Amino acid sequence: MSVTFKQRELSNGLTIVGEVDPEAHTAAAGFFVRTGARDEDPAVMGVSHFLEHMMFKGTEELTTVDINRGFDDLGARNNAYTSGEITCFYAQTLPERLDTAMSILARMMRPALRQEDFDTEKNVILEEIAMYQDNPFWVLYEEAVDRRYRPHGLGHRVLGTNETVGQLTRDQMMDYFRARYSADNTTVSVAGNVDFDTVCAQVEELCGSWERTGATRDAGRPTSNPETFVQHDASITRGYLIGLADAPAADDDDRYAAALAAQALGGPDNSRLHWALLETGIAEEAQSAADAHDGAGDYFVYASGDPERMDEIAEVIVRECRGLRDSMDDDDLARLRARQLTAATLAGERPGDRMQRLGRLWTLLRRYESLEQQLDRLGRVTLEEAKAVLDRWPIDPGLMGRLMPGED
Repeated sequence: MSVTFKQRELSNGLTIVGEVDPEAHTAAAGFFVRTGARDEDPAVMGVSHFLEHMMFKGTEELTTVDINRGFDDLGARNNAYTSGEITCFYAQTLPERLDTAMSILARMMRPALRQEDFDTEKNVILEEIAMYQDNPFWVLYEEAVDRRYRPHGLGHRVLGTNETVGQLTRDQMMDYFRARYSADNTTVSVAGNVDFDTVCAQVEELCGSWERTGATRDAGRPTSNPETFVQHDASITRGYLIGLADAPAADDDDRYAAALAAQALGGPDNSRLHWALLETGIAEEAQSAADAHDGAGDYFVYASGDPERMDEIAEVIVRECRGLRDSMDDDDLARLRARQLTAATLAGERPGDRMQRLGRLWTLLRRYESLEQQLDRLGRVTLEEAKAVLDRWPIDPGLMGRLMPGED
């Protein structure tokens, strides 16, 4: 695969990165802003996600119809998302249409933030919060992360709460936008059949006037709070359980072995939790994963089932977590490596996925690792290394929470 990495920084601090593949049939571009729920003051929790919505409401020159119709006319696949650490706006097109897609993306990154649009969209956000409150997993997960990291921003809810969003003002959003959506806090990522020099010239023209703000983030690992809690919800009939434990951060080389170990514990097939909980009929759902953040990381373990069996489910999870290190063998690693290598390689064939991987990597770590380097590192994880990582980062939940039927 003839992919070449390129990088350039504009005089205002905006960085452009690219993986150029002249043989690709498509092109993709994304604007990645190094800001998310963890960077918000508690009083404006949810502003990053709300602002993501507002970016599509138009600029002083473009209406919301202009933006949406512009992407439609290109046949582009475009969208945006907000996480705890990144907000991204992206589009995938045919190569000859990328310049127009880039123009729309760049211009919408400087929204008008009109009061009437703000008022209308606030109701949309509140409805979205209500929708997620009907999802038991999401309710339990957000509560668990909040309790685990409070008062650190890693515990913030991406959507915010009814209270924080309800009280948010347009001026507060504008202040947040001006502080965080700066040139030196933004990365433009492109991939596929692109002319990198042409992209850089276009970004310079469209974004060269953006200001620096020196936006920063506290990326130190916060203290995590050990806790056991139970919540109740009269509208549910099943029981739900989640456990969280410390895991390697996004810049930690241990993350590769940790990801494989978490899959050995609770991957979709042939994992410890699958055989111990699902095949035995003790639980209805069971999974685990490692989630690496900027400066921190989490293992999470999740299960659901008959409320009367939640104690049994919890006992099995603790037993399998504590026995994972000694039960792992070379066959486990070979199977898991093959699965992850296949998934990563398939994704690497799509410019849109390469653009996302590159943009997130540079935004969080400010460095480049090729897909081939990452695949090579994943393929070199040994059983001894995996066990050593589990010694340093055991999957032993320090926080365990349950969501159960009934009234609090």
